[in-house]
Amino acid sequence: MYSTAQRYSAEFIGTAFLLATVVGSGIMAENLSQGNTALALLGNTIPTGAILVVLITMFGPVSGAHFNPAVTLVFFLRKELSALDSAAYVALQVAGGLAGAAAAHIMFEMEVIQASTNHRTGSAQWFSEWVAAFGLVLTILMVLQVRKGAVAMAVGLYITAAYWFTASTSFANPAVTIARSFTDTFSGIFPTHAPAFIAAQLAGALCALGTCTMLLPKKDSQNRESVSS
Repeated sequence: MYSTAQRYSAEFIGTAFLLATVVGSGIMAENLSQGNTALALLGNTIPTGAILVVLITMFGPVSGAHFNPAVTLVFFLRKELSALDSAAYVALQVAGGLAGAAAAHIMFEMEVIQASTNHRTGSAQWFSEWVAAFGLVLTILMVLQVRKGAVAMAVGLYITAAYWFTASTSFANPAVTIARSFTDTFSGIFPTHAPAFIAAQLAGALCALGTCTMLLPKKDSQNRESVSS
């Protein structure tokens, strides 16, 4: 059993490494791609998907490896996380995300505190974020039901795919969105455009929860089936 301090630390460190990867790989990809946006996006995508597999594998047993306020909200609504733990997770995810973005800036000898000028707005972008978050939460909840050990790989592969099939490049995470508004690099988002992204992400996550509630058997019926068998 992990202590509260261990679980909270895992959420902070995991989200920090996630953002260091998202922002850092974006900077590296943009530097090396010589203006080829598709190549830069690919260079941003692969490290992000890869680090998610690593981080969820490492920290999943400790904290659940949420690294995402939308995911934490879903597990709170499923009564698998207390209100206090949920609030702490969200605060630490946001703080970890900001720390990770700052770390990426330091590694590439850039200004530590920045504000993005990368405009990402409009109905297509917002719907993309709804789809991205819906698919992410659906992936987590459905895979947890059938093969818990496959969640890390499933999430990493889903985000890798969603970078390319969504117009927004699949932020799918309010903590990531906040942190990316503080980097004026390839992965950034203009700060005033972030709230609409976050609203769409939360809506997508809640819709995914409702969908899984409809699709998955209730715990009581599962228990009856196991007893009868």
